[in-house]
Amino acid sequence: MLKMLLVSTSENGILIKVHVTPSSSQSVFPAGYNDWRGCFEIKVKAEAKENKANNEVVERIAEHFKISPKDISIVSGHKDRNKTISIKNVEIDDVRKRLRSL
Repeated sequence: MLKMLLVSTSENGILIKVHVTPSSSQSVFPAGYNDWRGCFEIKVKAEAKENKANNEVVERIAEHFKISPKDISIVSGHKDRNKTISIKNVEIDDVRKRLRSL
């Protein structure tokens, strides 16, 4: 239940916190929930160079929620593994439902 509190709304859309593992053998979102960091896990194949991993983070999250990558943006953590992601054009209940199984 605590992790659902980490899904919030703002003027930027619905916010979630993620921890990125770049250069992974596979791309997975959600790849779990990290209680210690208090965020959702995402693994991407791309390296953390030249914005490649960030672009893949946006693509994977958009794919998971079945929305356009244009509706996903990185609010903070552009050069960090811990990021705050904004999701637009989806209801908060839908986001919670898709993340509830973790």
